[in-house]
Amino acid sequence: MAEDMFKNKKILVVDDEERMARFIRLNLEHDGFLVIEAYRGMDAIRLLREQLPDLILLDVMMPDIDGFETLKMIREVSSVPVIMLTAKGEEDDRVKGLEMGADDYITKPFSPRELTSRVKAVLRRIEASGVGSGEVIQVDDHLKMDFGRREIWLDGKLVKLRPTEYRLLYHLVQNAGWVLTYDQILSKVWGYEYRDEPHYVRLYVNYLRQKLEKDPANPKYILTERGVGYRFVDYKRGETSEEKK
Repeated sequence: MAEDMFKNKKILVVDDEERMARFIRLNLEHDGFLVIEAYRGMDAIRLLREQLPDLILLDVMMPDIDGFETLKMIREVSSVPVIMLTAKGEEDDRVKGLEMGADDYITKPFSPRELTSRVKAVLRRIEASGVGSGEVIQVDDHLKMDFGRREIWLDGKLVKLRPTEYRLLYHLVQNAGWVLTYDQILSKVWGYEYRDEPHYVRLYVNYLRQKLEKDPANPKYILTERGVGYRFVDYKRGETSEEKK
C-alpha cells in the first residue's frame, strides 16, 4: 500500500532524444506515474507552469539551452525536485547539477529499475521532509529551530533550506551529541539506494554549514568526526565549539 503514494504522480521528462524520452515514459507509466515530455529547455519551463509536475527528469545535453541553464530557470520559479540525466563518466556535470539545486542525478545508460528506484527515492524524501515535532530548539543565542513549523532562525532571520537540507539537519539535531556514520545518514536522509554515495553527505553538510555557520571552515554546530561521519553539537549539555577540538 505504501507504493500508492506514487500513483498518478506527474513526472516531466526533458530530453531532446525522443527515443530516450519515450523509453523513460513507458517505464514510469508501467509503475503508475503520469508522464509528460518536453524536448527543449524552453518547453520544459512552459510545461512546468502549465502542468505543475511533481518531479522533473532533466537531460544535461540539449540543443537550445542546456540542462544547467534550464535548471537555473526552474529554480528561479519553483522548488520542484529535479533529477539530472548525465553522461557516463562526467563527474563534473553531476557535481555542478547538485550545486545548482538538482536533487539527484542518474548516469546514462541506466536500467528501468534504477530509474524508477531513484524517482521514488527522491519523492519519498520530499514527502518525508515534513517530519518534526512541535518542540522549539534554542541551540544558543544565535540559532533556533522549530521543526514543527519547518522554520530555522539564525540571528533572528529565517533561513531558507531545501527539503533535503532540512531533513539532514533534522536527523543530525535529533541525534545531537552522537556521531552519525555516513551509512546511517545516507539511509535516514536519502534511502538505502544511496548507501554507496557518501559524497552526497559531504556536499549537503557543506550546504548547511554555508547557511548556518558564521565560519563554515571552522564549524561550531555540525562537527566532523574524521573517517566516521558527522554529529551535531551537544547543545543540551552546553557543549561549545572549543570542547570539540
